[in-house]
Amino acid sequence: MRIRYLVALLLTAICLVFPGAMLHAQDSSIKAASPFQVEAYLEAYLSYDFSKPADNQRPPFLYNHNRAGEVNINLAYLKGSYTTERVRMNLALGAGTYMNANYAAEPATLQFLFEANAGIRLAKKKKFWMDIGVLPSHLGFESAVSLDHWTPGRSLVAENSPYFETGIRLGYENEPGTWTFNLLALNGWQTITRVPGNSLVSWGAQVQHKPGKAWLLNYSNFIGTVYPDSARRMRHYHNFVARYQYGRFGLIAGFDIGQEEKSPGDDGWNTWFTPVAILHYRLNNHWAFAMRGEYFSDPANIVIIQQVNGDFKATGLSINADFIPIPNAALRMEYRWLHNPEPIFLDGGKPVSDNHNILISLAVRL
Repeated sequence: MRIRYLVALLLTAICLVFPGAMLHAQDSSIKAASPFQVEAYLEAYLSYDFSKPADNQRPPFLYNHNRAGEVNINLAYLKGSYTTERVRMNLALGAGTYMNANYAAEPATLQFLFEANAGIRLAKKKKFWMDIGVLPSHLGFESAVSLDHWTPGRSLVAENSPYFETGIRLGYENEPGTWTFNLLALNGWQTITRVPGNSLVSWGAQVQHKPGKAWLLNYSNFIGTVYPDSARRMRHYHNFVARYQYGRFGLIAGFDIGQEEKSPGDDGWNTWFTPVAILHYRLNNHWAFAMRGEYFSDPANIVIIQQVNGDFKATGLSINADFIPIPNAALRMEYRWLHNPEPIFLDGGKPVSDNHNILISLAVRL
C-alpha cells in the first residue's frame, strides 16, 4: 500500500512540474523565466560505527545517516516549485533513512512529504507572505540536505530539534533584505498530524538580521506542547545562531536552550541546552574542510533517546574533508567522536562512554 501511495504522489509531482521540465528541454533561457522549477536530490552514504552494532543502527538520538555498516540512501527527493509575484508552491516527495526515522509517526499517506506548502503575497509592494503546509523548520541552521551545509553529518542540536513543521507562517522581509521576521502557528514539534488529544496550538517566531555581507544573526523560538491535554507540559525553546563568512573562512556559533514543565503536579522545569561551533575553510573550488565542536546536556532525557540509562551530557568533535568536482555535487568524509561521562553507548552489548564513527557520503543535486 505504501508503495502505491508513493507512486501516486510522485506522478502528481511530475504532473505539476512537467511544464517547467518541458521548457528546460526546449530552451534554458525560457526555463529561467518560467515559474515552474524542478529539483532532484540524492545523498548516498556509508557509515562505519566502530562499535559494530548488531542491528546496524547508530545511537537512537541520531536521525541522519543512522544505518551503520552498510551502504544506504539518507535522503532522495523530487521537488517541484511554482513561483510568481503573488503566489508560490513547493512540493517535495522524499525517501531514505532520514525519512524513515523522522516521519515514522505519520500516517502512511504523509510519510513521504518532505515539503508541501503554498503561499500568497499579502502586500503587492512589500515582501509580506503567508505560507501554509509542511514547511522547513524555522529553528536551527541545519536542514537534512547536507549539500547546503559545511559538515556532512548533522550536529546534535539539529538532530534533536525539528527539521520540519506544519502550520501557518507569516513572513516579512524588508527591501534591502537585511531583516526577516516570521511568526508561526504550528501543529506541534516536528509533526504533520497533531498529537491525539492535544488541542493546543504551538507558536514560533524568528528574527534574522544581516548587518553586512559577511554576517548573519538569527533568533528563533518555540512555545507549545508535545503531549495530549490530559498530560500537558509546556515546552519553551530558544535558538541563537551567528554565522560569519569572509573569503575562504567561515564560522558558525550557536546556542540552544529548552525547558519543559515536569510531570503534572510536580513544580519546576527540566532544562536542556547545547552550544555548537563549526569552523570552515575552503581551499579552492574543489576542496573544503570543516571542524565541529559541540556539547549537549539533557540529563532528564527530554529530547534525547538513549541506549543505556544515564545523564546525557555528551561532548562531540568532528572533522571532515570535502571533494567538490562540480558546484552541485560533493564527496565527503567525516570522522566523529562522541563522549559522555556516564557509559550510555553500547559496544558489543556493553555500556561504554565513547562512540566513534566514520561517514562517507556522496550528494548530488540537479
